[in-house]
Amino acid sequence: MARTKQSPEFEIEVDGEPYVWRLQRQPQWSSDAAEYRGMAIAVRHKEGQREAVVEFPAGPQPKYGAPQLKAAQIAPELVARAIASAIVAGWEPLSRGKTVPIVVDETGG
Repeated sequence: MARTKQSPEFEIEVDGEPYVWRLQRQPQWSSDAAEYRGMAIAVRHKEGQREAVVEFPAGPQPKYGAPQLKAAQIAPELVARAIASAIVAGWEPLSRGKTVPIVVDETGG
């Protein structure tokens, strides 16, 4: 059986509530179109089950041979703003259901 490599999870507090997040997708070229896609993070409430995948727009394309983005390099303030924006957009972290995709701007708003 193949083992999957998952990104480490990080804890963050937003408005007094504990959340867990991980890097879901590195910035990358899209397979269905010749376009560059931004990173995405998966977020869930520490006591909940429902995840939100927060997608960021593509930034400048990295230079050839540049190191890959690491989750630890992502600013906690950016993640906190993205979580707050997901809640404002209608994500209910303590409810049950399918994963909710949320698109934010480059500042997480």
